[in-house]
Amino acid sequence: MLDRRDWECVKAHGIDPEAVEAQLVGFREGFPYLDVVRPASVGDGILRLDDSRLAALGRRYDRACGVCRVVKFVPASGAATRMFRELFGYLSSGEENRVTAEVLGALERFAFYDRLRRLLPPGASPEDVVRGIVGPGGLGYGNMPKALILFHRYPAEVRTALEEHLTEGAQYAACGGRVAVHFTVSPEHAGDFGRVFDAALPKYGERFGVEYDVTVSVQKSSTDTIAVNPDNTPFRNGDGSLLFRPAGHGALIENLNEMDADLVFIKNIDNVTTDSRRGDTVVYKKALAGLLLEVQEKIHGYLRMLEEETPAAEGVDAAEAFVRDILHVELPEGFGARAAADRVAFLCRVLDRPVRVCGMVRNEGEPGGGPFFARSADGLVSLQIAESSQIAPERREAVMGGATHFNPVDIVCGVRGPRGRKYDLTRYVDRSTGFISEKSKDGKPLKAMELPGLWNGAMSDWNTLFVEVPATTFTPVKVVTDLLRPGHQE
Repeated sequence: MLDRRDWECVKAHGIDPEAVEAQLVGFREGFPYLDVVRPASVGDGILRLDDSRLAALGRRYDRACGVCRVVKFVPASGAATRMFRELFGYLSSGEENRVTAEVLGALERFAFYDRLRRLLPPGASPEDVVRGIVGPGGLGYGNMPKALILFHRYPAEVRTALEEHLTEGAQYAACGGRVAVHFTVSPEHAGDFGRVFDAALPKYGERFGVEYDVTVSVQKSSTDTIAVNPDNTPFRNGDGSLLFRPAGHGALIENLNEMDADLVFIKNIDNVTTDSRRGDTVVYKKALAGLLLEVQEKIHGYLRMLEEETPAAEGVDAAEAFVRDILHVELPEGFGARAAADRVAFLCRVLDRPVRVCGMVRNEGEPGGGPFFARSADGLVSLQIAESSQIAPERREAVMGGATHFNPVDIVCGVRGPRGRKYDLTRYVDRSTGFISEKSKDGKPLKAMELPGLWNGAMSDWNTLFVEVPATTFTPVKVVTDLLRPGHQE
C-alpha cells in the first residue's frame, strides 16, 4: 500500500512508521465503543461542595501557591470558522438565516462593532457588513483563532478571549506574583498572538500587580495522522504525496506533557466571562485545585506506605477503601480475599497515576460529553469523560438521556508522583479510542482520524474526581450569537 518514497515522507514528517500502520488498521477496523456502565451523578461519582467546604479548599490552594508551580493551559490554536458558519452560508447562498439576522439586528452589542464600523463603506449593505466581519478585507474573523476575536466590551476598553484568560489567570493562578499561562497556537497565527501579547502583558501585569510568564507551543506535526480515501487506501495530493492532517485536540497531550508544572489548569479558549460575572469561576477554580492537592497528598501517603517492606494490614485496608470510596474505582470481585502482596501491587498500580479534578455542570441541553462510569479492557470500572460518539448507537439515547451533567472542560491536573517525579503523560493514554470523520480536499472525499481526545482517551488512565460546578462558570462561544448571551454582556 505504501512504497519506499511514502515511508520516507512519513519519516520526514516526524511520524513513527508503526503509528501510521496502526492508523491504517484503525481506518479499516474502526474504534471500539466505550463500555459505559452508567452515568455519574451527585452522590454517585460527582461531589457537591457546600459553602464551608468551598472556602476551606480555596484556602488550602492559596497556601500551596507559594510552593507549587502552577500553569494555566489554554488550547487556542483552532480557527473560529464554525463560530461564523452561518455567516459564510449567507454569503454563499444570499439567503438570510436566523443567526445572520440576529447578528445584523444586534450589531451594536458586539465588542467588535466599533472596529467593524470603521472598516465599512458608507451605506454598507447587509452583505457588506457580514463580509466585513468574516472576510479578509474586513475583520477577517472567519479564519482567525477565537483567541484573537474581540469578545467583551467594557466602558474603557474591549477585550479578546485571550485577554480574558490573562485577566482570569491573575485572579486564581497567581503564585508569588507570577502568572504562568500557556497557549497552544497555530504557526500561521503566531505573529498575531505575539502582537497581542506585546500590548496586553504590560497592561494587565500593571493592572493586577503580577508578572506574566506566557509561553506558546504548536501542535506537533509528529502527532498528525494519515488521511485515506473512502475505500481506506491512502489519500494522495495532486503530486502523489501522502496527505497528513492534524489529529485533533487529543494530540495536545504531547504539549501538556512538556509543561514544567506541579498543577495545571485546563480551560477552553472560548469559555470566558466578564469581570462582573467571574466570581463563581474564581471560587470554584481554587476549590477544585484545593481538592486535587488534598486528594493527591493522601494518594502519595498511601503509596509511600504501600511501598514499605511489610505494609500494615490496616493501612492496606485504608488504601483500598480510599480507592473505592474516594476515587470511585470499582475493584474486581473478591479483591479483599486476594493475597496481601497481590492487593498491594494492584493498589499501587491504581494509585500511582496522574490525578485530575474535573468540574461538571448540570445538563441543560448544551452539546458535549459527560461524566460516566466505564469499564476498561482490563475490567476496571472507573470515572471517565465520554463523548456521545464513543457510545454504541443502540445504547446512546438511553445512556446519554440518563446523564444529569456534562463536561464543560474545567479541569485541574496533578502531574507529579509522591517523590516529585513528573509522570510521562503519554503512558496513560487509551490508544484504542479515537474518532474517524468524513472530510474533503480539492473536491475529493476523504476520511480523517482524530487521536483520543485530550480529556477523553488521552487521560483515560488518570485518577479522576468529578465535582459539580455552577452553570455560571460555563459560558462557551460556539456560535457568534453566543456573544449576545448575558455571560458576555458587561
